[in-house]
Amino acid sequence: MEGLAGNNRFLWLSRSEFIYYPRDPQRKDSPMTENSDQSRSRWLVLVAAFLGWMFDGLEMGIFPLVARPALQDLLGVTGDANVGKWMGIITALFLVGAALGGLVFGWLGDRIGRVRAMSLSILTYSIFSGLCAFAGAPWHLGALRFFAALGMGGEWSLGVALVMECWPEKHRPLLAGVIGAAANVGFLLIAVLGVFVKITTSSWRWVMIAGAAPAVLTFFIQIFVPESEKWKASVQRSPGNEKPLQILFSNKPLLINTVLAIGFASIALIGTWGSVQWLPLWADQMTGGKVPAAKAMTQILSGVGAIIGCFIGPWIGGRMGRRPAYFILCLGSLISCGFLFRTVSEYNALFLITVGVVGCVTAAFYGWFPLYLPELFPTRVRATGQGLSYNFGRILAAAGALGQGQLVAHYGGSYAQAGATITLIYLVGLFLIWLAPETKGKPLPE
Repeated sequence: MEGLAGNNRFLWLSRSEFIYYPRDPQRKDSPMTENSDQSRSRWLVLVAAFLGWMFDGLEMGIFPLVARPALQDLLGVTGDANVGKWMGIITALFLVGAALGGLVFGWLGDRIGRVRAMSLSILTYSIFSGLCAFAGAPWHLGALRFFAALGMGGEWSLGVALVMECWPEKHRPLLAGVIGAAANVGFLLIAVLGVFVKITTSSWRWVMIAGAAPAVLTFFIQIFVPESEKWKASVQRSPGNEKPLQILFSNKPLLINTVLAIGFASIALIGTWGSVQWLPLWADQMTGGKVPAAKAMTQILSGVGAIIGCFIGPWIGGRMGRRPAYFILCLGSLISCGFLFRTVSEYNALFLITVGVVGCVTAAFYGWFPLYLPELFPTRVRATGQGLSYNFGRILAAAGALGQGQLVAHYGGSYAQAGATITLIYLVGLFLIWLAPETKGKPLPE
């Protein structure tokens, strides 16, 4: 409610507060207009970050669906031993590429701005994902997935930094859930496509061509999305020769935060990429490849669970604190994955329900990360710090993916036994989190 007094304006905030705005006679706008413009800018930022990460998830979800038929086609085989080996190699290349992309594009985001760097990252993963359709050998897929991953790794840290810097602190837990859920919405969309489109050795290339579609989003971002005002102010305050990586490695508290964040990301990513991402292949194996929709249904339920989990993770973090939330997620992941891989052996209702639960709990980390990681780094190095921490974890996850491929071969093609082994990594997180600072209720460091 507003009250007017002469040429001045009062903006009523509550029963006991108001803000006084002296009116500039030369200005035609008002505080309400400024707030409206600010709100519009925030929503544009959120939509751009959501769509960018959603398409990122769609790109990540494509490969688990097409991997088995694609590799069987390229290898000219029908078994799983070599498929598992190449799946591990390509997944490892993807994760290394994402780690490098997180560092490169995070650095770009701190140097040239969040918006321009995010556009470049989306364009990168779109082009190279689409080119996968023209692969003629397994190593072609690996190389193209590596280059696509450069853009995917960069988009996460840039989108998170942009959103968290543009929205008020009180919205942080909800926004973390929205950003975390975005990738899983994309993951779900591509899985739904898999229900209606049978992905076989003769049709997988058409699915990969669809991976180029997100390139259109870059035009929307460049035209409509405003740059982070916090980043602009930080650039003005900082010396022109200041280097984000040098700041991170020369500042002991920031270095400690970076190492811990790498550990937290590694645990979640190893659990996901070393076991959960292999669930569609396991479903395909259990059905003998005779139920093409099994892969898609597995991915759909995992994706639905993941979307829910991405809101639960930051909600727990907002209510109970960042450290207790991570502890609970590690414990829940350990229990649910143990049940799935150690007790379920057939593709049936129990398998699908458990997949949904596992998807929910293991993906809740990806709602927790957008909440916690921005709180560990100041504005001038936030994109670099987040990108380095989250995506360096992907390098260690690449080792987990390779290990999963080796374990599958070691266990005679058993995805279940390999998954049961890999997911013991969550035990480490139960202890590591208590070495980190608690940031609940604190503003983003400037």
